[in-house]
Amino acid sequence: MSRPEALVPVPDVDPGTAGPPCAYARLRAEQPVVQAQLPNGETGWLISRYEDVRAAFADPRLVRPLLSAWPPREGADAPPPALPTFLEMTGEHHERVRRAVLPMFGRRQLEFMRPRIRAMAGELVDAMVAGTADGEAADLVTSYAEPLPLRVLRETVGLPYEDREIYLPHTLTLLGASGLSMEEVLAALYALQGLRRRPRLPPGEGPRGRGLHRAAPDGSTPPGWLTEPGRRHQLRRHHAHGGLQDQPSSTPATPCSRCSPVPDQLRRLREAPEGIGTAAEELLRYVPLMNAINILVATEDFTLHGQRIRAGAAVVPVPASANRDPEQFVDADHLDLARTPNAHVAFGHGPHSCMGGHLTRLQLAIAIEVLLERLPGIELAVPAGTIPWDESTPLRAPAVLPVRW
Repeated sequence: MSRPEALVPVPDVDPGTAGPPCAYARLRAEQPVVQAQLPNGETGWLISRYEDVRAAFADPRLVRPLLSAWPPREGADAPPPALPTFLEMTGEHHERVRRAVLPMFGRRQLEFMRPRIRAMAGELVDAMVAGTADGEAADLVTSYAEPLPLRVLRETVGLPYEDREIYLPHTLTLLGASGLSMEEVLAALYALQGLRRRPRLPPGEGPRGRGLHRAAPDGSTPPGWLTEPGRRHQLRRHHAHGGLQDQPSSTPATPCSRCSPVPDQLRRLREAPEGIGTAAEELLRYVPLMNAINILVATEDFTLHGQRIRAGAAVVPVPASANRDPEQFVDADHLDLARTPNAHVAFGHGPHSCMGGHLTRLQLAIAIEVLLERLPGIELAVPAGTIPWDESTPLRAPAVLPVRW
C-alpha cells in the first residue's frame, strides 16, 4: 500500500513524566487532523483537538475494529477472530449488553460500595503505617496505590487479587496492541477469553449479586440479565479498556507526586474535603488515564478540517491531547484541583464511553480522602523530580513513591 511521504510519528511521552506528549500542542495548533505512522507500522489519522476528539468518539461513521482483526489480514494465514470485547460490540448486541450492565455502574448504584472501599483503603493505610519504622519512608505505590484498585476490581468483577500476575500482563498487552504483532495480541485475547470467574464472595454480595453474574435457579437467564457469554464479554471489557485495573493504581498516588510542588492545594483539600470529588476530576483530566492508542475505523468517506478521510482508514482520537486543549480548558497545562466545570474526555464520550468511569471516580476520591484523613501530614520523602516512572506500558505511573507523614 502506498503511503504519503510526510507521515507524522505518534508523539512519544517525555521520559520521566505521565504525559501527555508535549508535541500535541503543536499538532492542535497546526495540524489538528494529520496522518501518522502508528507503532505497528500502519497509518492513522491523529485527531488532537477537544471538540474533534469528543465528536469522533460519538460519530456513528467511526467504529472500533476487532483487536483480533485489525489491521485486516486476508488469506489462509488470517487468524480466527476472538470474541469482541464490549468496546468492539456494535448495534443491537452492544445495546442489549449495555442496558444490562450500565445500571450497575451508575453513581447511585455504586454508592453502596463506598463503605467497603473506605474500609479497604483504611486497612491498607494501617498496614503501611505498621510496616514502616519511625523516620523511614514508605512506598505509596506498592503499599496503597497499586493494591487498592485491584481489590476493588476483585469485588466488582470477581477477579481474584491473588491471580493478578495471570491477567494483568495480558491486559497490558492489549493496551499496547497498536505497537505489537497480531500474534501477540491474539495470544492475550484468547487468554482473557478463557478466563473464568472464581467466586470469592457469598452469593448476592457486591455488584455481581445485582445482575452481572446471576442466573435463575433453573439455570435460565431472565430478561435483562447477562448470559454466560455476556458475562465473559463484560469481564474482557474491563481488561481491554484498562480503566478499572492498572491505571487507577497510579492515581491515588498522584496528589503527592503532582501536588507536592504546590502544597497549598493539598492543604486546601485537608481543610475542605468536600472538594475532593472536584479534585479527582481534575486529576483525571490532567494526568492521562492512558497513553494507549484508540483505534477507530471509518465506515464511509468524510472530510474533517480539509482532510479527506476514506472509508477503511484508521482514525485515532487522543483524549490526553484533548484534555489539554486551551480552547476548552483555561490554563490547560496547570493543575487546578478546584477547576469547574471540567468536561474532560478521560473516559471517552458517546455510546462507548467507559462504563467504569463512575467506579474509577469513586475509588480515586475515596483513596485521596482516606489518605488525607489518616495521614494529614503526608508528603514526598524525595524531590518530585527524582521520582522514577514506569514507562514499560501505556499506563504511566510512578514506579515507586517514597512518602513520610
